[in-house]
Amino acid sequence: MGQVTTTDRRSALRASAGFAAAGALGTGCTAAGAAAHPAATRPHPPHKPLAAPAPTPRRFAAQPVEIAHGPRTRPLVALTFHGQGDPAIARTLLSEAEKAGARVTVLAVGSWLDEHPDVARRILDGGHDLGNHTLRHLDINAMSEADADAEIRGCAERLRRLTGSIGTWFRPSRTPRASPLVERLAGRVGYPHVLSYDVDSLDFTSPGAPAVTRKVIGEIRNGSVVSLHFGYADTVAALPAVLEELDRRGLRAVTTTELLS
Repeated sequence: MGQVTTTDRRSALRASAGFAAAGALGTGCTAAGAAAHPAATRPHPPHKPLAAPAPTPRRFAAQPVEIAHGPRTRPLVALTFHGQGDPAIARTLLSEAEKAGARVTVLAVGSWLDEHPDVARRILDGGHDLGNHTLRHLDINAMSEADADAEIRGCAERLRRLTGSIGTWFRPSRTPRASPLVERLAGRVGYPHVLSYDVDSLDFTSPGAPAVTRKVIGEIRNGSVVSLHFGYADTVAALPAVLEELDRRGLRAVTTTELLS
C-alpha cells in the first residue's frame, strides 16, 4: 500500500470530494420512484470508439445465471460500483483504487454514459471491468417485458457505440436480484450472467464513511462481490480504509472477470 497512511488518503480525498456531499445523485438500487433521465430522450452524437474493442461477456460454466460471489478458496474480492453521479468522484475513486493496485467493476447507467462518454474510456484504460446497469436506472423488476428489454438494450447499445462491446456484465437496477423475466431478457441481449453481490455497503444511504467501512470490512471474505456507488462522498472517504484493510488481510481487489476466472 506504499507509505501513504489511511489518514493521509482520507484527508486528501475528503478535500476533493467535499463538493459532492450535498449534491450527489441518488443511485441506491433499493430506492423507488426515480424519474426518467432527460438524456435518455435526447439525440446523442456519435462518439469515437476505443482503439480496440472492449472485452465481451463470458459464460462461466461453474456459475449460476445470477452470480452473487466468486470462489471462496482464493483471497480475491470484487469491488463493484454502480456508475452514475458526478464523474469527478468516479475518477477519484478509480485513481485511488489504481494507486493501491486494485481493479474494480463498473456497472454504468446508459443515460450517464450519454452525458459523460469519456468515462467509459477512462474505466477501460485503467484495466477495470465495464458493464450494463440499465438505461435509466429505474425499477426494472417492476417493468413490462417490453420496457425492461428496452432498458437493457438501451444501455448495451450505448456501451457498444462507445467501446465496441456491450460490456462484460449486466446488473439489474434498483434491486439486488433480477426476476426470472429480467434474467431471460439479459440473456437474449447477450449477457450469460446477471451480477448480484453478497456485501452491500449501503453507501447510497449516506451513513458516513466510518459506517461504510465497517459494513464492508465486517462482511467481506474470500470471493465476495461488494456493492458500492459512484456519486457519494462517503464512498470516496471510505475507500482508502477499505483498501488498506484488504491489504492487511491479504485480500486482493480484482475485476469480477478475474475473480471468476
